[in-house]
Amino acid sequence: MGIAIWFLTFSTWTGKNGVWLEDLYVSPKHRGQGLATKLMAQLAAICVERGYPRMEWTVLDWNTSAQEVYRHLGANAMDDWTTQRLTGDSLTALGSRV
Repeated sequence: MGIAIWFLTFSTWTGKNGVWLEDLYVSPKHRGQGLATKLMAQLAAICVERGYPRMEWTVLDWNTSAQEVYRHLGANAMDDWTTQRLTGDSLTALGSRV
């Protein structure tokens, strides 16, 4: 029906671990039943239980339905941060500097 794939992070700003949500998926036929909210709530409970001050993830700018779910949960967009990525030739070129 759905899955949340996550891992621990560490923040040098807080000096504590946090949770990075890598992927949240609910199958199309099960959407609208609150499953994404339940998965997110479980991850939030893990953070609270373990004393992690934050849970973070990215969302594609065109995925407005996911953004609406996240806003409904109380999430804030981090507009001042931009995801950066190295792939392909650029990744190889940087790796070859070693």
